[in-house]
Amino acid sequence: MKVMAPMEEQLRFRDPALAKKVADHIESLAPSYTVKFCHVCGTHEWTITHHGLRALLPETVEVIAGPGCPVCILPAADIDEAIFLALEGVTVATYGDVIRVPASKTSLQEAKASGGDVRIVYGVEDAVKMAKKEPNRDFVFFAIGFETTAPSTAVEVLNKPPENLSFLVSHRLIPPAMELLLGVEGLQINGFIAPGHVSTIIGVKAYEMFPKVYHMPTVVAGFEPLDVLFAISMLLKQIRDGEALLENEYPHCVKWDGNVKAQQLIEKVFKVVDERWRGLGTIPSSALVLREEFVSYDARKKYDIKIEGSRDLLPGCLCHLVIVGKINPPECPLFMKACTPQTPKGACMVSNEGTCRIWAKHKITE
Repeated sequence: MKVMAPMEEQLRFRDPALAKKVADHIESLAPSYTVKFCHVCGTHEWTITHHGLRALLPETVEVIAGPGCPVCILPAADIDEAIFLALEGVTVATYGDVIRVPASKTSLQEAKASGGDVRIVYGVEDAVKMAKKEPNRDFVFFAIGFETTAPSTAVEVLNKPPENLSFLVSHRLIPPAMELLLGVEGLQINGFIAPGHVSTIIGVKAYEMFPKVYHMPTVVAGFEPLDVLFAISMLLKQIRDGEALLENEYPHCVKWDGNVKAQQLIEKVFKVVDERWRGLGTIPSSALVLREEFVSYDARKKYDIKIEGSRDLLPGCLCHLVIVGKINPPECPLFMKACTPQTPKGACMVSNEGTCRIWAKHKITE
């Protein structure tokens, strides 16, 4: 039996001839009325836009982007806290995209320019190394991301990092956000494309409520063009057959139970709480905070941070509507005018996983 090399496997999922066949199959399954499928992953949006997949779909099949970019949904208040720490002499370590995200009045990048010590790292382990190397400085790791990055934070907390390192935790959970979308007025979603990366951790089972409780067809999908097209065809078949199933298009990476060890790490270190998402308000049971036994590593408790009057959206910014798929980026009056990749006014224009940034990079203006 031949084992495919990684690049060969990747190219197989970009086969134009096969993509055409799947597109034809989608055409045959498409209903006469409009159906709207929502993905919740910035990488899915990149794949769909970069490879022009929407152009392959029938007019009655629409795919919208939900809140799948961890940088985009980061509340301004959380960034305000990081800015406060940086300007108070604490070294803040975080991912590169985060420092450019607009907070209430400024950004971490501007705080750095004003003398704050803000450092870009590739992961939490880099922050640990920095803290060990400079024991006389206080470090805070600004921990953001969905279930995908939470286990890494949990590992370092359990490993008892140096006393001069604490964590500003801003991890969020995807299924509660998906559930929120079902109550957004006028959105009328007909199916979900669930994110592959997150699903490797939480498993297929994490989405059971959607077909069972909401009768919502749901498919976990990978990130290559054919992965997405296969997922769309699977959703359309469910609709044609009058079914609402939970299916896995990505079985070579995502299992029913997910990564049980990673789930145990998350459970041991964090507890689930209600929390705000940028532009979406408070979502029940949608965030992680450190458990009481790890309070000594909680930057919010250690430094008694108090931020008031935070503002998620600048005047004219419609990021909150882009994040839930109610509008496309060009419908925002700031898009590619006041808000560009060089001068982002909204969080969706910062990260490579942000819908506005993706559409801007591909010069989609309508």
